[in-house]
Amino acid sequence: MTPITSVAATSEDPVSPPAPASRPARPKSQFFSGTTAIALFAALGIAAYLVTLYLLHLPFNQCRWILLAVLAVGGGPLVIDLARKAFAGEFGSDLLAGMSIVASAALGEYLAGSIVVLMLSGGTALEEYATRRASSVLGALAKRMPRIAHRKQSEQLSDVDVSEIRIGERLVVFPHEVCPADGVVAEGRGSMDESYLTGEPFLIQKVPGATVLSGALNGETVLTISVSSLPSDSRYSKIMRVMQEAEANRPQMRRIADRLGAWYTLFALGVAGIGWILGGDPTRFLAVLVIATPCPLLLAIPVAIIGAISVAASRGIIIKDPSMLERIDTCRTVIFDKTGTLTYGRPALTDVICTPGETRERILQMAASLEQYSKHPLATTISQAAEHEEIPLSIVSEISEKPGEGLSGMIGGRRIQITGRKKVMTLGDAVTSKLPPHSPGMECILLVDSDYAATLRFRDAPRKESRSFITHLGPRHRVNRVLLLSGDRDAEVRYLAGEVGITEVLSSQSPEDKVAVVKAEARLAKTMFVGDGINDAPAMQAATVGVAFGQNSDITAEAADAVVLQPSLGKVDELIHIGRRMRRIAMQSAVGGMAVSMVGMLLAAAGYLPPVAGAVAQEVIDVAAVLNALRVVFPTGELSDDSAAD
Repeated sequence: MTPITSVAATSEDPVSPPAPASRPARPKSQFFSGTTAIALFAALGIAAYLVTLYLLHLPFNQCRWILLAVLAVGGGPLVIDLARKAFAGEFGSDLLAGMSIVASAALGEYLAGSIVVLMLSGGTALEEYATRRASSVLGALAKRMPRIAHRKQSEQLSDVDVSEIRIGERLVVFPHEVCPADGVVAEGRGSMDESYLTGEPFLIQKVPGATVLSGALNGETVLTISVSSLPSDSRYSKIMRVMQEAEANRPQMRRIADRLGAWYTLFALGVAGIGWILGGDPTRFLAVLVIATPCPLLLAIPVAIIGAISVAASRGIIIKDPSMLERIDTCRTVIFDKTGTLTYGRPALTDVICTPGETRERILQMAASLEQYSKHPLATTISQAAEHEEIPLSIVSEISEKPGEGLSGMIGGRRIQITGRKKVMTLGDAVTSKLPPHSPGMECILLVDSDYAATLRFRDAPRKESRSFITHLGPRHRVNRVLLLSGDRDAEVRYLAGEVGITEVLSSQSPEDKVAVVKAEARLAKTMFVGDGINDAPAMQAATVGVAFGQNSDITAEAADAVVLQPSLGKVDELIHIGRRMRRIAMQSAVGGMAVSMVGMLLAAAGYLPPVAGAVAQEVIDVAAVLNALRVVFPTGELSDDSAAD
């Protein structure tokens, strides 16, 4: 194992970074589509009509031109588009809404028709926004990749476009820059954060000869690398290609309104036609269409969705794709990433194994005293452990750090060294015979005067709620399978699986492997993927529902359907409950409203409900459906569960 060393060393050939290249402006979101403009126009028109009629007290004949403008300018394009879809064989709730607009205009029910225009265009605009969101994923991924590389030739630096990079040439990566290509460290010693790409939770030390990956974030030192592959063939580019394939193959989810409206439209048209034929009166056909206007679908469902989004936001959950709320409770397979999802994503000191005569307190004192001069993640963990146990630090002198030997110094006249098992194995049987057996996880070994003194072991600790949440998934959320999918080592993944109660494990998985697994699972059942790294983004795109933890990665957040700002599995549980409650209330409003409307349709077809009375009845149904949908905004205790929150 690589010994713990300080990563604050500078390059052997330090250079000053040039001024950063300017980044192209981020493209603005294309929010104002045609349907969005229609929705805004309809809303303004309805508001203007109500103001002129009820506040200015103008006669209806002088006010109705506002609503006629809404029906003509807003409803006209919608009706034409729906007619085109009908000729193409596409039938849904929107088609009946288009007929309702025409019927409302014919009957003089201009306000009802304008409301239908508003809800039809508003719902379409919301759906278009969710669809456009997918393109921003690749934009965020491409934005993170540097466009400029620093080429080193004859000790001179020049900025070149990444497309000009060639295999074998040398590039300089400055502190906190993203590496532009795969390669090997030629000069310098430091560390890189590869967690976005590999799923490993720690900084990876980089010394001459170590491999580096494009997309990795450099630490605090300058590194010179020798390019081993073209940027187009790099790990990062492969992830982008996987993202594109996952996005292209993602199944299109239909809204609840479409699924219910398909048969409802045919039923309404059938009842209207029978009423016209039996009664010989075309007004019966119009009366049925008015009472059949699917406003419970067009009004109640968006209200329930918006209410659920608001509730989720108040609990630290950002809903990026509203349609995920109706899918999440139907997921029967849940796939977890390991690092940062089921674990905290940072090493924790788990064991201090001491030789006879040494104590935990003494070992921690020596280790922490020495590690205060190191920037390695394990050094921070050791220092925090000593601080937590209120162990005072000793004075250290003659700090030394040699490649392959670790960190050493003098404490109280004794040479203290922190190194790895590989170095200790070179010290002879007298020392190696004292070593405890190697175990999964990370470790460092403390030597006192070149003799073995202790082994410090570390693990990425599981979240305290991991086991209870996973146990909770089956009985409360009807989840049939739970799978742990990680890029980490098999021993580490299986250890965590045992700790949290997962029996199905796949380790050492690349982003491409993860996508293949998720796609295979999604063919068997609806699947939710929970992760937090760039390497998880393609899998999130391939899953039925993708949930991301935190805001550490813009790319993961863009790829996810929902982002949990405070990394907590309890929040994922709340999200599932929010989706379940939204779906139940939306179905109550939609199905209940349509059931009452169906009774009205039968009365209208029989001639007992004239068009005007039908319009009034439909408005009452709409109000009742919307009021019921508003219950989503006032959640009760059903959004949390003690078993998942403990």
